[in-house]
Amino acid sequence: MELQVNGVKRTAKATPETSLLSVLRDEFDLTGTKYGCGEGQCGACTVLLDGKAVRSCRTPISSLSGKEIITVEGLEKNGRLHPVQEAYLKVDVFQCGYCASGMVLSTVALLKNNPHPTQEQIIDFMNGNICRCGTYPRILQAIQEAASQA
Repeated sequence: MELQVNGVKRTAKATPETSLLSVLRDEFDLTGTKYGCGEGQCGACTVLLDGKAVRSCRTPISSLSGKEIITVEGLEKNGRLHPVQEAYLKVDVFQCGYCASGMVLSTVALLKNNPHPTQEQIIDFMNGNICRCGTYPRILQAIQEAASQA
């Protein structure tokens, strides 16, 4: 099956019911997307699918024909980090970093649809992303920082 990942057409050898997460990590060696709960509840496996945040652990590759998949590796352009990545670094958000790619990609999706969200809108949108280290106040600050740069 052919998939469009980070602007490149790639061929997956996996069966149609295989999760996008497995293909990204095991076949394409894009390991920025993390396996967390395997149930779509923690957000560690979040990628962008046609600009929307989706849980790759629950997304079979059979549903992806003709769709654009962006992983955290695909955010950087011409050697420059995405503004959301820059904001997360500026605020020094992460401790262990396991949730980082999912948080960043969810933030990109949020700000694409709502460039200047309120605090309540941020909390509501990001509710499905879990940070085991509890850096939620800094995550909120980073999102607000990224929004202020838009």
